[in-house]
Amino acid sequence: MRKTMYALTAAAALVIAASPAHADAKVEDGRVGLSVRGKGLRVDDVGAYMEGHGTGVRARLITYDPDGFRSALTGWKDATPVSAALTKGSIVGWKWRGGKKFAHGTRLCVEFNIVQGEPCAVIHR
Repeated sequence: MRKTMYALTAAAALVIAASPAHADAKVEDGRVGLSVRGKGLRVDDVGAYMEGHGTGVRARLITYDPDGFRSALTGWKDATPVSAALTKGSIVGWKWRGGKKFAHGTRLCVEFNIVQGEPCAVIHR
């Protein structure tokens, strides 16, 4: 239980700490949220959450380049269910050592396999 509380607190801190400048962003779409942290066109880490628990919840990152072409950036990754009081959710995160560079205007999005919603953050200078 204590590990779950720490995980949820860390996820909340990641979401709250993001500010809407350069590669940093926090966006929501329905029951799904995305938090991106980085500097300039470099992204250091990405966190995503979904309201509610589920069996087999997985998420992946996708990108839309400035021309609108969609591509999968990562494969499917299992989400961790977390609970705090009456709040239930599933979280997942990605970190890139040294950061990952993107072209100006690229949209970085997350999609979960069991819920609608695809929040996107725009990476810009």
